Amino acid sequence: MSYDVVIIGSGPGGYSAAVRAGQYGLKTAIIEKAPKLGGTCLHVGCVPTKALLHTASVWDYFMHPDEEGISCQTPVLHFPNVIDRKNKIISKHAKGIEFLMKKNKVDTIAGYGRLLGGGKVEVDHNGQKTIIEAKNIVVATGSEARMLPGLQAQSPRLLTNIEILELPSVPKSLAIIGAGAVGVEFASIFHSFGSQVTIFEMLPRVVAVEDEEVSKELERCYKKTGIRIETGAKVENIQVGANSVKFSATLANGTVEQVEVESLLIAVGRKPNTDNIGLENTKIESDRGFIKVNGFQQTTEPGVYAIGDVVAGTPQLAHVATAEGMVAIGHIAKKQVIPIRKNRIPGATYSNPGIGSVGLTEAQAKAQGYKVKVGKFPFAANSKASIVGHHEGFVKVVADETFGEILGVHIIGHHGYELIAEAVVAMEAEATVETLMNTIHAHPTQYEAVGEAFQAVYGLAINA
Repeated sequence: MSYDVVIIGSGPGGYSAAVRAGQYGLKTAIIEKAPKLGGTCLHVGCVPTKALLHTASVWDYFMHPDEEGISCQTPVLHFPNVIDRKNKIISKHAKGIEFLMKKNKVDTIAGYGRLLGGGKVEVDHNGQKTIIEAKNIVVATGSEARMLPGLQAQSPRLLTNIEILELPSVPKSLAIIGAGAVGVEFASIFHSFGSQVTIFEMLPRVVAVEDEEVSKELERCYKKTGIRIETGAKVENIQVGANSVKFSATLANGTVEQVEVESLLIAVGRKPNTDNIGLENTKIESDRGFIKVNGFQQTTEPGVYAIGDVVAGTPQLAHVATAEGMVAIGHIAKKQVIPIRKNRIPGATYSNPGIGSVGLTEAQAKAQGYKVKVGKFPFAANSKASIVGHHEGFVKVVADETFGEILGVHIIGHHGYELIAEAVVAMEAEATVETLMNTIHAHPTQYEAVGEAFQAVYGLAINA
């Protein structure tokens, strides 16, 4: 069996690449080891966590209805129904991906794909092995949660992003190791559902990839709502019991605290799924398991491309995988494509308040030698923020003083991950601060705050 393109993995990058290859008329197959298409993002990542976050947001309104002038007597959270709703969303979209494969004439091959070199892929389906030949191969095998050494997940006590999505009930107490996007999102979810949540982070601040002011604001908001945060902390001696998890935590001030919680979530990052995919049979170069590629996503093995979480040097985000897939397939189809520009990749963290960011932080811009000018506008001065009852956070613009170039935009606030879109488009179009200052923003909207932040670069914000 021979194809123009064979894609290993059906996550966002893989299935999007398959669709695009089909659209270009390439004979295409996609290999998936799991029972359903969609990968980590759909089944145990982006989609289910955001489904729970939505329900948590709705629940927050039910818990504080008086603020809206509504009387709501004794609301009850049926957590199994919450999980069921999440599962229905996953199932719907998994079927949608199956439909897209058929619509675009992409063959779906069940089994574990492994590179053999020379344009061949071995597929192992329940012990039955077949070999597929392809002019081009796209590795899109994704990543999995890192576990602390010597431990393995044990639901409902010791959890990764997989087990926590299937908990039978809301834990009374939940500790989280790691304050990246995964950690802070689950902290928000389960705090809303009633868990006593504590976050332990080894680094000096939460969401450390974000602008420092964003980190400070998220920590302030979380502590205000009752989420405990311990940065500069080290967790050791984890003991999993029948009814709880015990461990010792060395805090930033040197105090050693003995902690016991009902459940413990490990959220210390993700590792690429490249251990057993046959890299040794190719000329592919890797770095700590991540595959090295050029701007067109080509590896050092002729005809083999890599996209998504397995790629060295780009963030492990679903939309990055999809964009890289478009580059790879476009290059295979001999179309004109633009390589990924890392400073145009939006980050989105679905915490409460939410975070959206693109480009350089203020510290990064200064470190690169720019003469920086900053504009900042608080949501406390935004009419729509008052209407929806979310005053926390701000929009921060980092610009080059000399030419007005937009170097970065950082948002923390209600649906901040949605509001970042305008900034991404502006930077992609190489607009200047002046362009955004002259862009009319509808009133009353939250994204008015983005326009005000650009005005603030030159001290001209109206409402602050």
